[in-house]
Amino acid sequence: MRALRNILRDEWFIMQQEIFDILKGTRLVAGMADEDILSLLASSRVRLANYQKGEIIFQDGDVPERLFLLIKGDVRILKDTFSGKQIFITEIKEPGDMFGEIYLFIAKRAYDMYAEAAKDTTLLEISNAMLSLQTGGASHITAALQQNLLKGFAAKAYFMNNKLKVLASGSLRGKIARYLLQRPQKDGWIELAESREATAAYLAVTRPSLSRELSALQAEGILEIEGKTIRILDVDRFEEYL
Repeated sequence: MRALRNILRDEWFIMQQEIFDILKGTRLVAGMADEDILSLLASSRVRLANYQKGEIIFQDGDVPERLFLLIKGDVRILKDTFSGKQIFITEIKEPGDMFGEIYLFIAKRAYDMYAEAAKDTTLLEISNAMLSLQTGGASHITAALQQNLLKGFAAKAYFMNNKLKVLASGSLRGKIARYLLQRPQKDGWIELAESREATAAYLAVTRPSLSRELSALQAEGILEIEGKTIRILDVDRFEEYL
């Protein structure tokens, strides 16, 4: 029995260390001391939640109550149309990625989309009581979180500005060209971290349409595609679509 308790204790400490390491690497706690991060994790306003594959994390119409931070797993953000069609909005799959925070600072009283666990998922959930700008007598931890969130909103605004430039391109090839040319390159290759479905959602096109256009660009010798990595073979021709 004692050996079992020791194993469980060791597993708990390993999990706590993993959560701490993931959280410390996020923009949310940038500049915060380790002691403050540990205090945050120990707060009654912070909880660890597990969701099984297919389980709904929040529903369209739910009142926003917390920020979500991915520890492990995969979350899909979706919306259903009036006709019953499911629209894929984005995917949260990198440990440390946040979602839901924008709803804590806008006038909307409810979510207008829903989140679903695409696989067994663990989330760190932080109550809006700890993050709200309306919090009176905010602690230095709350103040640091608020400042980092505002910086995060600025980064997302910059991201959306770039996305609008991409979507403003008239043709699908124009969208693909602007999208890829904005991405960092390593040794001439562009690595796409997101899935093809997520890329299609970003470009506001269907996945089959995106796949056909990428295949055509490869067949024409403009792009070389290997899985999630892409190399622009003919930059001059590619830039003509901008």
